[in-house]
Amino acid sequence: MPPSITAPEGSHDDQDDLVFLEEHTAQPAPPAQRNVWRVMIIDDDEDVHSTTTFALGNLDMQHRPLEFVHAYSAAQAREMLKHEEEIAVILLDVVMEQDDAGLHLVRYIRETLKLADVRIILRTGQPGYAPEIDAIRDFDINDYKTKSELTRIKLFTTVTAAIRSYEQIRNINESRRGLARIVHASTELMALHGVQNFASGVLSQIAELLDQEAHGVLCVQECPDAGCHELVVMAATGSHHNLSNTQLTAKEDPQVHKALEECLAARRNIYCADSIVLHFAGKASRTFVAYMDVSRAPTALEQSLLEVFCSNVAVGLDNVELVSHLHTAAFYDNLSKLPNRTRLIEILDATLAGPAKEDATLCLVDLDHFAETNDALGHEFGDLLLSAVAARLQNSLGKQLTVARIGGDIFCVLGDAGQVNPGNIVGLFAAPFSIDGQDVQLSATLGLVRLLEHDGSGADALKDADIALKRAKTQQRAGHFYFSRSMGVEIRERVRMMHALRTGFSQNQLFVVYQPQVDLSTRKPMGAEALLRWQTPDGKFVSPDRFIPIAEYSGLIIDLGEWVMRTSMQELVALRAAGHTGFTMSINVSQVQFRHPHFMETLRNALHDTGAPPEYVELEITESMAMEEPDMLIKMLAQIKQTGVTIAIDDFGTGFSSLSYLQRLQIDRLKIDRAFVTEITNSARGSSIAEMVVQLGRNLGLAVIAEGVEDERQAQILQNLGCPLGQGFLFARPMTGEALLGWLSDDALAGVA
Repeated sequence: MPPSITAPEGSHDDQDDLVFLEEHTAQPAPPAQRNVWRVMIIDDDEDVHSTTTFALGNLDMQHRPLEFVHAYSAAQAREMLKHEEEIAVILLDVVMEQDDAGLHLVRYIRETLKLADVRIILRTGQPGYAPEIDAIRDFDINDYKTKSELTRIKLFTTVTAAIRSYEQIRNINESRRGLARIVHASTELMALHGVQNFASGVLSQIAELLDQEAHGVLCVQECPDAGCHELVVMAATGSHHNLSNTQLTAKEDPQVHKALEECLAARRNIYCADSIVLHFAGKASRTFVAYMDVSRAPTALEQSLLEVFCSNVAVGLDNVELVSHLHTAAFYDNLSKLPNRTRLIEILDATLAGPAKEDATLCLVDLDHFAETNDALGHEFGDLLLSAVAARLQNSLGKQLTVARIGGDIFCVLGDAGQVNPGNIVGLFAAPFSIDGQDVQLSATLGLVRLLEHDGSGADALKDADIALKRAKTQQRAGHFYFSRSMGVEIRERVRMMHALRTGFSQNQLFVVYQPQVDLSTRKPMGAEALLRWQTPDGKFVSPDRFIPIAEYSGLIIDLGEWVMRTSMQELVALRAAGHTGFTMSINVSQVQFRHPHFMETLRNALHDTGAPPEYVELEITESMAMEEPDMLIKMLAQIKQTGVTIAIDDFGTGFSSLSYLQRLQIDRLKIDRAFVTEITNSARGSSIAEMVVQLGRNLGLAVIAEGVEDERQAQILQNLGCPLGQGFLFARPMTGEALLGWLSDDALAGVA
């Protein structure tokens, strides 16, 4: 632990900024001479310990020197506080092992150790982090400061005030009633918001401590050191209420003005038979003073209570604006001044717990294409546009509804279902927004939840609205969608499946099977399609129709696809080594894979690492995939063709690709979808589509293969139509690589023939 640091001789106590000079180790006082104030520093930053002891180590407070006790974590402090005695002040870092380690330690000090006398000053080096107001109030926090604002003078002032408070509390500890009333008064004050409410509360609590009626004023004197003696009334009660919101002069009320001037000059409390004047030592630039009429002079105990009260209130008066600011920052959006996500969830929880739930709707409002507007016109313009949207929502929908901004370009409206409906809200975007003389037309997509149909918390309701919003976006922009219970079940099942799929992949539950492709005339195997399968530990198979979309949605398809590609290419090499040199391996490629920026690198690396001959590797893409982003697809297919790999369009005939477009694509083969193969024997339309695909392939110089061939009649019709290749259960079901090698043996082939 670092030693206490004594300020060098010649240093100026009135210098406000800490100057780090050569450090001198102070010798600890013998135990017999420990008539000291013990200050415990709890902080995980050693520099904070050093600078604090440097700033205060050579100073006396209340006629005693300071002795420092050091703890470098909340856990260490817990152990030390079990046996350390007479700790007067704790300087406590809020954020240590965890973001709220300091607040948990405060709870431990007050509730478990029952240390009610020790004064606690919270400090943080993270200005964006603030302890909860409830924690400040409930655990008797003496002060809260950011480390950057605690210069030497301010640190000295804060610790001195805390020690005075500690000393006075200890001196009057025998009066449990008085202490209870002070705690009550402080608690009541901390529950008040705003400077004016706090000031009025001070007068009310002074009167309550004295069992008197509240007839008084509380004033602030700005810049007294600069010779300014103006007294501004912050609050006035009882017979003095006429002084509210005025500048108090001798002309307004000579008796009160004179008493306040005397108190300010003496810088102490003044007690008389018919009045008291209390001095609250504030920051250097402002001093607070209160006057109150009394029917009797305060007792000695009451004077002691008032001294303690004034010491606590002085800190509160200085920091009430800070606390109000922290509360606003925690619960309100800085740009729009609307409630933020945290505050909205509080409002939602309250709504769900009350009768308003019966007819309330929650609506998320997502501005369409706002990012493009923001990028094109600048973030400053975007902020003005967001503020304009916030104002229109709030002003047009009425104050009885809650309008919030929960992040980015997403707003939220909560209230009666009759007003929170898609027509009303979408209609607000019909007129353009005028920003800096420029009209901007916006639209919005909505996700809605009827709270009557919701059983969870406010946070859960917000999640459900987000699910509905995502569903609305998949349908159309400027549309809307209401959340339903089935959607929640669907999402939870998707998440469960996603986690199970990741686990299954890591535990080798997924494997590749191969379905042979044969020449319809000779029934000779010409190749195979690699297919992915998933068998869970309980022996059940999960359909690819279920897990492939989840893999695509989660991005896992990138790793899965590469693994399938490498595995099937390795199988191709093994088949060639066994003598099956004319065999082609067909591999399905997901749209997500195909769009990945490193797809070509993945393909080239797989070919290189496995040694698979590219002319015997075929990649299958779907027709719908081929129709999207044609320019990108044409360039990508050209790069694939350069590797020597061939291209097939799977499920051909299910989309709407044009002949002119097909001619531009460098593809090698069309696959007739199994639905059209089934039609050959089961539909009045018969073989018309299959025949069209075969003819199209012949005209374009493309090979054709039919999938899903399940009976001999289908095979014969396809052969008569001129389709050269087929695959399906008629020839073989999908099989493992080992089984495929056996199937391709002479005996297996003889059986097929």
